[in-house]
Amino acid sequence: MNKKIKILIVEDNVIIADDLKFTLENLGYEVVACLISYEEAISFLEENSIDLAFLDISLSTKKTGIDIANYINEQTKVPFIYLTSNSDDATIRLASKTNPNAYLVKPFDSNNLKAAIEIAINNHVSLDLNLVEEFVFVKKNEFHQKILINDIAYIKSDNVYLELHCKENIKHLLRSTLKSFIEKLPESFLQCHKSYVINLNYVSAFSTKSVIVNDKKIPISSQFKGAFKNFIK
Repeated sequence: MNKKIKILIVEDNVIIADDLKFTLENLGYEVVACLISYEEAISFLEENSIDLAFLDISLSTKKTGIDIANYINEQTKVPFIYLTSNSDDATIRLASKTNPNAYLVKPFDSNNLKAAIEIAINNHVSLDLNLVEEFVFVKKNEFHQKILINDIAYIKSDNVYLELHCKENIKHLLRSTLKSFIEKLPESFLQCHKSYVINLNYVSAFSTKSVIVNDKKIPISSQFKGAFKNFIK
């Protein structure tokens, strides 16, 4: 890691916060602050820049980690990971609407922690900086990497993440929903399955049930067969 990733922790249990800080620093990350409330977090975020935040969903004050997440989504758009123990279903549903990069259940271990951070950082793209005409920017640590749209052979959706499979079998991960991303793609892209969008320029073979793109067999669901047939005609 050439530049340490700056991480903010908002956790009102001091023992858990200290343990998390210790583990993160041992993994090579920089913990810039450990805070215990919404007010402290907002004040810090107004004056400082971070790369990632860990947010306890249920703080001991009226404002929760969900409120901090809403502020992040509106103002800073940095990735964040929720910390949770036994939150009720209603709270989890409310938290999921903020599109967190991950959830970590307490207690956590260093392997899960490191994996969650890498996914969060590598997949995060500011939601207002996705597609610019002929290319897409994908966040890679402190940089936005430019990916040519025409180099994307197919896209696979996994909830709020997209796998961009490019020519020469290069894969990039992007934090976005398929629905919002496909609206900005050119006409050469066609959805053939609820989880797949293909670039028709890379189709090498097809049948009534599947299509071959970049040597990958991709299913064609009944919902999208009509659109695919229209293109072939």
